[in-house]
Amino acid sequence: MSRTPDTISTLRDVLGRCRTIAVVGLSPQWHRPSYFAAKYMQSHGYRIIPVNPLVAREDGSILGERCFASVVEAAQAIAQQGGRIDLVDCFRKSDDIPPLAEEAIAIGARCLWLQLGVVNEEAAERAEDAGLQVIQNRCVKIEHARLFGGLGWAGVNTRVISAKRPQQLPY
Repeated sequence: MSRTPDTISTLRDVLGRCRTIAVVGLSPQWHRPSYFAAKYMQSHGYRIIPVNPLVAREDGSILGERCFASVVEAAQAIAQQGGRIDLVDCFRKSDDIPPLAEEAIAIGARCLWLQLGVVNEEAAERAEDAGLQVIQNRCVKIEHARLFGGLGWAGVNTRVISAKRPQQLPY
């Protein structure tokens, strides 16, 4: 079982520190969950690095960012710009995660994030042994919205009667 504590403080820490996100499996189609989550994070100040081999083959871009065929290729390009990938967000099935975990380890990412429905204990253990935090079966967009006051984005009714967004939630 994953050793990264699955707590609000851990999620808040990861989302606060990891500002450059490589989104593996990011779709160029606006109606796909990966696109929606990445667009939300980008609109909240995160740099999104698309990783999609099909789009990269055509030298394409998603959300205004150049697309890459692999996490390692993306990390090399970002390093040339003086940056680094902090978080590898995986929109892939559970069986596809072990090589992605190895890539996240190879580039020195801080966190491996597996989206809703994606769990791979073997890959999580390997990544944690290498010093990465691992979040499994959670959506980066949902957690950011829940912890940083973004539930009103895209029309979610929070039942809060206020025009001001909270700067810090009380928990």
